[in-house]
Amino acid sequence: MSLEEIKTRIAEAERTAGRAPGAVKLIAVSKVQPLERVEAVLEQGQRIFGENRVQEAAGKWPDFKDRFDGVELHLIGPLQSNKARQAIGLFDAIHTVDRPKLARALARLAQEEGRCPGLFIQVNTGEEPQKAGVLPDDTDALVAECRALDLPLRGLMCIPPVEEEPSLHFALLAKLAARNGLDGLSMGMSGDFESAIALGATHVRVGSAIFGERSAAVPS
Repeated sequence: MSLEEIKTRIAEAERTAGRAPGAVKLIAVSKVQPLERVEAVLEQGQRIFGENRVQEAAGKWPDFKDRFDGVELHLIGPLQSNKARQAIGLFDAIHTVDRPKLARALARLAQEEGRCPGLFIQVNTGEEPQKAGVLPDDTDALVAECRALDLPLRGLMCIPPVEEEPSLHFALLAKLAARNGLDGLSMGMSGDFESAIALGATHVRVGSAIFGERSAAVPS
């Protein structure tokens, strides 16, 4: 499926949901994709990309940012506290704030560096023990802590369990965001982004539908 086909489907989903045109940002998930595939998508005009690992992004994106204007890079994978300084310098948004310790580290580094990416709190809506994210019942407290630290909190993010109906998780995330006065909803991937848009997604993360199947994992 081409980038233009994905954009067309997003625009149609926006219309169907009564959303304003352009209300939804497409994050092209370029993690572990060959450089030539990423370059081809850049040449088609896509400028917002998502990466899972700080080290992989650090090796891939400085050169592309030098060659292509307006690139916006989002971290959509787990962030270790010891890589937070590098992440602050590299990314425009971090979607995976999931614990108070990380929030405090980001706040301290933001003061030292004089900048901070836009932040999303990752919510483990399925309460899966193997998955990162704050539990739904603990989300309000983490939102409050991020605000007390004066962090630029933009919204919430989730990755629904693969065996469950994703719309239930999108609806839960939207409810948690509304309760906390947050507008950003990072939810929806290649197989379910239209459902996410119907339930208020502002950012959808699409990888394989744009790039094809991923290569072998790249170590961090």
